[in-house]
Amino acid sequence: MNDPSHTVTAVPDPSAPPTLGRRALLLADMVHPFVYRESFPQGLPDIDLVLAAGDLPGSYLEFVASKLTVPVVYVHGNHANETVTDEDDRRVPPRGVIAAHRRVVVEAGLRIAGWGGAPRYRHGGHGQYSSAEASWGLGLLALQARHGVDVLLTHAPPLGPHGGQDFAHRGDPAITRFVRRRRPGVLVHGHIHEYDGKKLEYVDDTTGTRVLNAYGYRIVDL
Repeated sequence: MNDPSHTVTAVPDPSAPPTLGRRALLLADMVHPFVYRESFPQGLPDIDLVLAAGDLPGSYLEFVASKLTVPVVYVHGNHANETVTDEDDRRVPPRGVIAAHRRVVVEAGLRIAGWGGAPRYRHGGHGQYSSAEASWGLGLLALQARHGVDVLLTHAPPLGPHGGQDFAHRGDPAITRFVRRRRPGVLVHGHIHEYDGKKLEYVDDTTGTRVLNAYGYRIVDL
């Protein structure tokens, strides 16, 4: 007969990914039909926030924000489409969402650092930056994150398994340096599409940071 006064404490699995105790909807790089539909969010489990990792139309971000009651945090990608047209026919940032590029925001109880765009791969490209700009900008972001950061939200991936084979989708060493310096629990990025054959996530051996590819849409426990 079981003794109701006796409890068993589960032993943590050392191989399990770190957890921040939040569930997130991840978006990047495409307008996904599961999300962009009249009945959304029907069929969506309870989530705490949305993390959008770039190359998403501003109208899509506004749609998601209008359908959900949780914060929508985003960084821009490298295709100049995270804007909407206002009443005066001007291109402006999407409304109802939280831009995290170059800053640390606190949403759903998480400290989230943001860095949008991608390493420069052609002259004059929008949303692209030089290695010097990345080193400077991510260095300043690391200063803002000196008290710790839970999530690093980027468009480009760090160096490592998620780096693309082509020059335009290569991993960014400045992002890797930020991860080594501030050791976020989770890094969420876009820019790497399914056709690149990359696994959706891995854990960085050096820092223990869980690296997630947000391409399309995903529901993840952080």
